[in-house]
Amino acid sequence: MSNRRRAYPQPAYNPNLVASSIPTTPIAGTVSNNFPISGSVNTNNISPYDNINNGMQNLSLNNNPYQQQQQQQQQQQQQQPNNYLQQNPIAQPSNDYSQLQYQQGQYDFQQQQQQQQQQQPIGAYGSYQYPQQPDNLNNPYNTSSSTSQIGLNGLPNSQPEIQLNTLYSTDLMKDLPPPIIDLQFPPPPINLPLNSTLSQSPESNASPDFIRSTLNVVPNSNSLLKKSKLPFALVIRPYLSLTDEESPIPIINDGNITRCRRCRSYLNPFVEIRQDGLKWKCNFCALLNDLPNNFKSNPIQSRYELNYAVNELIATPEYMVRAPQSLNIVFLLDVTKNTISNGLLATTVRTILDSLDRIPNDQGRANVCFIGVDKRLSYFSIPSDLDSNKDISMMVVAPPIDDDDIVIPSPDDLMVNLKSCRNNIEKLLNNFSSYFISNQSTDFDLANALKSGHSLLDKIGGKMIVVSSTMPNIGKGKLSIRDERSVSGKSKESTSLLTSNNSFYKSFAIDCNKSQITVDMFLASSVYQDVATLSNLTKFTAGQTHFYPAWNASSLEDITKFSKEFSNHLSMEIALEAVMRVRCSDGLKGNAYYGNFFSRSSDLLSFPSFPRDQSYVVEIGIDNDIRRSVIYFQTAVLHTTSHGDRRIRVLTLALPTSKDLTSIYASADQLAITNYFAHIAIEKTLTNSLESAREYLNKSILDILLLYKKEIVAGNVGSSSPLQLSTNLRMLPLLIQSLIKHIAFRDGIVPSDHRAAAINKIGSLPLPELIQYIYPSIYNLHEMSDESGLPYEGEDNYDDVIPKIHGEIILPECINATFNYLQKFGLYLIQTNNELFLYVGGDSIDQLWIDVFNVNNINEIPTGKFELPELDNDFNIRIRNIISKIREGKGSIRYENLYIVVGPSSNERSINNEVSRDLIALRMWCMSALVEDRCNNVLGYKEFLGQLKNKMNV
Repeated sequence: MSNRRRAYPQPAYNPNLVASSIPTTPIAGTVSNNFPISGSVNTNNISPYDNINNGMQNLSLNNNPYQQQQQQQQQQQQQQPNNYLQQNPIAQPSNDYSQLQYQQGQYDFQQQQQQQQQQQPIGAYGSYQYPQQPDNLNNPYNTSSSTSQIGLNGLPNSQPEIQLNTLYSTDLMKDLPPPIIDLQFPPPPINLPLNSTLSQSPESNASPDFIRSTLNVVPNSNSLLKKSKLPFALVIRPYLSLTDEESPIPIINDGNITRCRRCRSYLNPFVEIRQDGLKWKCNFCALLNDLPNNFKSNPIQSRYELNYAVNELIATPEYMVRAPQSLNIVFLLDVTKNTISNGLLATTVRTILDSLDRIPNDQGRANVCFIGVDKRLSYFSIPSDLDSNKDISMMVVAPPIDDDDIVIPSPDDLMVNLKSCRNNIEKLLNNFSSYFISNQSTDFDLANALKSGHSLLDKIGGKMIVVSSTMPNIGKGKLSIRDERSVSGKSKESTSLLTSNNSFYKSFAIDCNKSQITVDMFLASSVYQDVATLSNLTKFTAGQTHFYPAWNASSLEDITKFSKEFSNHLSMEIALEAVMRVRCSDGLKGNAYYGNFFSRSSDLLSFPSFPRDQSYVVEIGIDNDIRRSVIYFQTAVLHTTSHGDRRIRVLTLALPTSKDLTSIYASADQLAITNYFAHIAIEKTLTNSLESAREYLNKSILDILLLYKKEIVAGNVGSSSPLQLSTNLRMLPLLIQSLIKHIAFRDGIVPSDHRAAAINKIGSLPLPELIQYIYPSIYNLHEMSDESGLPYEGEDNYDDVIPKIHGEIILPECINATFNYLQKFGLYLIQTNNELFLYVGGDSIDQLWIDVFNVNNINEIPTGKFELPELDNDFNIRIRNIISKIREGKGSIRYENLYIVVGPSSNERSINNEVSRDLIALRMWCMSALVEDRCNNVLGYKEFLGQLKNKMNV
């Protein structure tokens, strides 16, 4: 391991081949039988990023269509300059699989890229300060004074004036290629008066990991907000990881839940303590409240509520309407012929069996129930392990298809304690498939199964987990195959294919919410399942729909992905019987809420179980002009933990205000804005059309650019004027165009199940994962640094843009998502959040094939869904380490399959045989991740910017 690099001769590099089109002649490599493709491909003049939707059609695709940035404001302000050129692996080849000797005239393309990069301004704190600024600025944003006659809590201004972020503009057309390192940066700092909190704790304002505002300086009036063309919304993620142990927060357990008598906000670091510690003044409504008696004997520094903006309170009895709920799970398992034959049933019960110890149950209170579903319902009575006189028994009920009354056996025999019945549960799961081995039924009555599960959980709450590969085809939940061919790619597509096809599912979901029941779905099939309709069950019960297209147990990779994700889902700690409310300072309110939940009232969101791998967006409205220099938001989640405690998780955020558009733009968060725009695009898709969603996205970025030109950099007129935007927003146009190109919104023919599943993901993913889902990460492996793929040996370092933790694998730098950066002899790993592509350049050298794949000929490299062989060499080990690190997915249950793709070689056009359709489709699918390139008549990013500039000059 000490000898990390080996010298290999490289092929001559021909710049004319770097950006060549996918050829129309035979391609090296073999295609896995596990890569499901059907149909034909038009191979005439196929470019690397054209006709992607055709590729989607031809794949029965296995298209299973943040690191944390927890840095304190002081660390952000101390950030030293980062040279983007140093971040870019294209400019610094360091791995011996790359070109080692530069020859005159041989590297024109690479030199051109470097020249483009050298024209970019060199940024500090990411990219927010440029050389034209004074060198002695301590704040990398620089700051400007924003004074107000009204101070904190509405009092006359006695605190120091707030220093807001200074705005710096950039020409987007000259800022090419876009500096994607910006996507890793934390949002612009929130600058508050020094005396805005009782203590100077760095945790006194909520971390952007928990709450992220689209605007870190808030307009002081609704008219100014509208004028800005920027949205005002909060992106909220109350839980950062799947378990409390991974991301602990302070727990307050002294019996005091201190709240304002008037607005009901919770005690937090921004209140004022008055009358020698007897009173506290609410920072939301300015009411003077009494402090609990035990506060008198405790110094302020010892109170978690006054030091930490994110904390959790152990609830008192008045917050309970019944004893804390236990975790109750009803498994509804599809036992039809299709699910048995494709291996999903056997895989599911084996995964449950292997995951029993992972189900949160440290108090021994978890209960489970198993129901097999086809046209009948098969219940299982599971005796206690101590009752040796009873055996497991199966009871089969054939409910009337159209009868609302479901007759089920006694719940006491069905919902059993996981701990006391553990041995018999294992026995059942070991033999579960054998009960249905000869089942020939193809009918699937999901509606009656759901109603049966509801009856079992109605009084106790819990969750139903549905695992199926069969579309419901009988009963009240019956669905039929929709006519995709006639409406795909047309104006009626969204209303015909992406909305519910049966009202039963939404109305049933609302009933479940009232009974504190969540529904989660795992759908795995090679045929149509109507994800758009079935996802209503999860959306309104705070669940999630997990979609596995073209799944089959004959593929070990398919089994691994499903088992990993299903097991992670079962192990996730959940908050039961939860409600969430967002409180705002006077004059502000939540106008709209987005995510998977049900709204009980205008501001109270209901979650039968609160998942840890989702986030939520709240659009904020300004009703009255804001006279304060600082405003506040507080999110409270009342819930029951998996351990049986009733708790309140409190997140408090403070933001400065301003009447200056420049300050507002200088502190806008491009990632949070993208999240908000994505939710509105989903809403427009489902209520109108995909075209209206794309028009909305295009219009939104154009309006922002026009406003910026008119109000911020007034005077730049004419066709020769630069396309300017603030540096902290310079990735926004790229992200918006990436959304437009995404499978969820792109024009053209896309299988409706794939599109519906993508819409579900975009509507619920935490922000870091959402950004990666729309702008994939591409790692240059053959030129990665010496330390990439190896454990970090230094001390924990949170000062870097990407924090380094001792012992964790270091990932390579990312490169831009464009074919221009894929060299013919290179090796690249592409991460889309759904899958991983390992792209092998067609002109790569034989030593690379040997070290990575253990083959001597490029034709022997397996293409499709495969895992890398485990070889005893440094390069193979480091690549596998990188893949394993990516698959860890902290805060997510996801596990990405790996697809190996061999690119075209320089001599492919001279081969006379026909190109493998499967490999062409695989390449096209892989190339769809290159979102900066042209796709299906959608412009490439540079062309997109040019089009925006032309529209602005009309």
